[in-house]
Amino acid sequence: MDVVSDAIAAVRTGRPEANKLRVRGRWCVRLAPYEGAGFHVALTGDCWLRTDTGTAIALRPGDAVLLPHGAGHVLADAPTDPARAVPFAEVQGIPPAPAGPGTVEFLCGKYRLDHSRTHPLLAELPDVVHLPHDDTRTPEVRAAISLLAREAGAPGPGSCAAVPSLLDLLLVYMIRAWTAQAHAPARWPAALADPVVTEALRLLHSAPAEPWTAERLAARAGVSRATLNRRFTALVGRPAMAYLTWWRMTRAATLLRTAHAPLESVARQVGYGSPYALSHAFLREFGVTPGRYRAGLPAAR
Repeated sequence: MDVVSDAIAAVRTGRPEANKLRVRGRWCVRLAPYEGAGFHVALTGDCWLRTDTGTAIALRPGDAVLLPHGAGHVLADAPTDPARAVPFAEVQGIPPAPAGPGTVEFLCGKYRLDHSRTHPLLAELPDVVHLPHDDTRTPEVRAAISLLAREAGAPGPGSCAAVPSLLDLLLVYMIRAWTAQAHAPARWPAALADPVVTEALRLLHSAPAEPWTAERLAARAGVSRATLNRRFTALVGRPAMAYLTWWRMTRAATLLRTAHAPLESVARQVGYGSPYALSHAFLREFGVTPGRYRAGLPAAR
């Protein structure tokens, strides 16, 4: 696995959803904050997005926006007073407006995510990631949007399988586009561009149960222990071994909530020799025992 794939898999819950909507004339809808991430793609016509924190973005045909932290926001035909917005659910139940001048058609979707296990790469994403249609650096985003719009607009055999897969692909491409374009103070785009740190992360994510040491990891990355520690800490925000401990706990939390394997099996998969050793580390990290966490009881932090 790689960092982006693991970061998404660690927080995913349920299946992603998407709707294709068409409106016309004067309109203004509000989407409340939610536990997950959302996106919008303007297919035809112009519209505006305004977050609850005041960020306003003009959307042109082909533009895509990702709201990775589930921020509440308003979509409207023009810059407007959010107070006049109606709940988004009311618009979903109205038959599509006929095509014509002033028609706006867009894709709306959301991903159910458990933000209690958010990877720091995802935590660094801003409230809104705007990907303009004319950005030549994101052809894969355009391709995914084209396929998704076709499936959402005219479902065919296999669409129930195709749409969630395309939604997953779009999320990966949007995050990848941000990592390629983001600048300081964001750390993770720089971390993923550093060959030494990238190799160390690849090793830790592909084999978290290995008995890694700082020396062994540095040797595999082709640098000294001091060099790896300096570069990894500067770009990731914590030493490699501390990151490994955190990732093992995050991976254990995912397994506890999504699999039925006994605790001993979970411990082995994340590099702990016994359920007791895992429980001790898990309690220290999450403030709750693995059993209580699996039962759905909230973590202390």
